Order: sequence, then structure tokens, then C-alpha cells
Amino acid sequence: MATLIPSSESLERPQAASPAAAASNSQPAITIHTSVSPWRRSWWRLRRNRLAMAGAFILICLSLVAFTVPTLLQINPYEQSLRDSLVSPGSAAHWLGTDHLGRDILIRLIDGARISLTIGFISVGIAVLMGGLMGLVAGYFGGRIETILMRLMDMQLAFPGILAALVIVTVLGNGLTQAMIAVGISSIPKYARVVRGVTLALKHSLFVEAAQCIGASDRRILLLHIVPNALGPVITLATMGLATAILSAASLSFLGLGAQPPTAEWGLMLSEGRKYMRVAWWLAVFPGLAIMLTVIAINLLGDGVRDALDPYHRSEKE
Repeated sequence: MATLIPSSESLERPQAASPAAAASNSQPAITIHTSVSPWRRSWWRLRRNRLAMAGAFILICLSLVAFTVPTLLQINPYEQSLRDSLVSPGSAAHWLGTDHLGRDILIRLIDGARISLTIGFISVGIAVLMGGLMGLVAGYFGGRIETILMRLMDMQLAFPGILAALVIVTVLGNGLTQAMIAVGISSIPKYARVVRGVTLALKHSLFVEAAQCIGASDRRILLLHIVPNALGPVITLATMGLATAILSAASLSFLGLGAQPPTAEWGLMLSEGRKYMRVAWWLAVFPGLAIMLTVIAINLLGDGVRDALDPYHRSEKE
């Protein structure tokens, strides 16, 4: 059998490349690396948490109803009608019934949502601002300032939160504003200690030392380098603290030290309704359900925010 041996010319002649291959060889491959910011990555993780999204949906709907319905419909939660007192739920005019003075329970619950959410946001704002400032100063400057501030926080932490709020309300007096201030002040140590710990960890970082080397002032370092990196733990703690603030304010009103009659606050409505539990169960049940639903929604959202902002947390899909 004859064997075909290729000639030397065919071996030395290079094979012509296709136009597509030539084009690909002439231009080097370019790989584009897109960096995703930590905040956007946290938002992606939060969106995949169904329980957190359900809690956020409930909280958003509650806020919209609480702050828009009283303005659009001009409802009056203090309107009385003794002829319609203690009407049971299910009637056409009063879906959730009325109280002993003939006031509509649904209208008072909507107005109470506005009051309770306002108390929660303002109380958390007071705690975040004052506690965060104390934590920043103590963690960054150290020395005697840190010792004095942290010992004050330790003294306040020796008292339970509700007991500290009771003492503050006793000093300031009864009322809605006093309750907000008391709940906010009683929550300061948590934020102060968290921000102090984050500041202690960040002030020895390379980017902080680089900023100090180029002559950046302490205020610039705190505002531009430390505060943005401390927002994650503070946001998580504030989200969980919102539910605690609403519960604490409702507890103070239930004890008669917070909102005063005829204010439509959930804790005060619960306190007034417990006197009629045997004849009008809805007076206490519906405010209690409103508090429970709000606290559960905020806790679900808080758990999701904590997992989303945790840099060591990675879901299976990532």
C-alpha cells in the first residue's frame, strides 16, 4: 500500500487563517470587571429575604395609612356619640365597633398608628444622635473622655430600660412628649457602646492613618471616614430599636405615664379597654393586635437588615 508523504513545501507553507480568527488574534480580549458597592449588594440580599420584604410591606402600608388617611379624609378620633356606645364590630357605620363614649375604634386605631410611629421614630432619633455622638467621641479621642462617658453609660445600663424610662418620666412629668424623651434617653447606652466599638476598630485602619498623615482634621476623619463605615451596625440596631421604642411608649401609656386621655394612643386604648373586657372585648383586642402586628413587621425587617448588612453573611445564591 502506497504511503503519501507530504512534501517539504506543504510543511513549510503556513495555513491561511480565517478572517474571524485573524480579527480575534489582532485585538486582545478585554475583560470588564464591574465592582458592586456594599450598599447595593446589601440591598440585593435584603430583596431576596421574603420575610423582611413582607415586614417592610406591612410597615410601609401602615405608615401610608397612618399619615395620609387623617389628612385626606379629615377624620376626628375624638368625636363622641353616646347613643352609639359599645357598638359591636361588623356594623356598617363602625367596622371595628365603638368604645364606651361612642368613638369609632377604626378611626382611633389609624390615628394611634400615627402617634405610635411618631413616638418610635423620634425616640430612636434621639437615641441615635446622642448615643452615636457619645460613642464617636469616646472611641476616637479616648482617655478621660472615654472613661467618663462609658462609666455613665454603664451606670444607666445597670437599670432595665423600662425602669429608666419610668424614672425619667417621673422627673419630667406625664405626657406624650415626655414619654418620647424618656424612651429615647433610656436607649442611648446601646448606641453609644456599639458606635464606640466600631470607632475603636476603625481608627487604627490604614485609610484613617493615611488621612491623618496628609493632615486631615479630626472632624473630617470622623464625618467622612468613620461615620459612613459605622452606619451598618447603627441602622441594624435602630431598626430593631424601633419596635422596642413603640412597646416602651405603649407600656408607659398603659401605666398612665405616657399619653393622656383622650389621645388615641395604642397603649392608652389598651389600658382603657381592659375595663370592659367582659362586655366589649374589641376595645382591648384590636389595639393589642395593632401593637403585635407592628412589632412583628419591624422585627422581621430588622432581622433582614441585619443579615443584609453583615459582611460575613453570604446566601447560597451568592
